[in-house]
Amino acid sequence: MGLKDLGRIDDVIHGRVRLGIMVYLADAESADFTELKTVLELTQGNLSVHLKKLEEAGYVAIAKSFVNNKPLTRASITPEGRRAFAAYLDAIAGLIGKSDR
Repeated sequence: MGLKDLGRIDDVIHGRVRLGIMVYLADAESADFTELKTVLELTQGNLSVHLKKLEEAGYVAIAKSFVNNKPLTRASITPEGRRAFAAYLDAIAGLIGKSDR
């Protein structure tokens, strides 16, 4: 196991909720707020806080619009977010001795 990889763990991604958001968006590319809230079983406020943290890090882009006069918020993973998520997964793999290095 490689403790040297511990320092490569991205604290922005590492929390359970933010990790769940990143896992979902890495597969789906984008999702609306309600979809994420339902899939991750979160409250509106909790999801908002975590999306904001990921957005501030540049990992997620948030787009707000209106559909049939109702607000629609969509989150999508950014190229920077995809790179950070891949690095996070590589660091976790290094910690458990599963790295390709």
